Amino acid sequence: MAQVPEYTLITSGVRVTVRAFFLADQSDAEESRFVWAYRITIANVGRQTVQLLRRSWDVTDARGFTQKVHGPGVVGEQPTLEPGESFEYTSGTPLETPSGFMVGTYHMVATGSGEEFDVAIPAFSLDSPHQGGRLH
Repeated sequence: MAQVPEYTLITSGVRVTVRAFFLADQSDAEESRFVWAYRITIANVGRQTVQLLRRSWDVTDARGFTQKVHGPGVVGEQPTLEPGESFEYTSGTPLETPSGFMVGTYHMVATGSGEEFDVAIPAFSLDSPHQGGRLH
């Protein structure tokens, strides 16, 4: 099995790590349906307790079409992380092209001070066996 690339960024004491997986069993190249799952770990490597309030995503396909996705929390949750804690979840996205990429932001709050801040989600490739090369 091929090594799955891992993408990591740290912003304001929060580390976000992403791995994306092509789901061949849910995809159909003849129908222009390509589906990926992505697993994200959000780790509080800072000194204050933080809570994830909202997320914003840009999902871009191989034609350059970008879909913007916004919403509360992740997978129906707004996790609160004490220093040293982490939260992991898996979600997914379909595209009409065999490759693309995603990048985003978590909108968070420091629970002690009430200060809101943004945490960058690293850009990551959505690669399938049906493409010529990597976009990212």
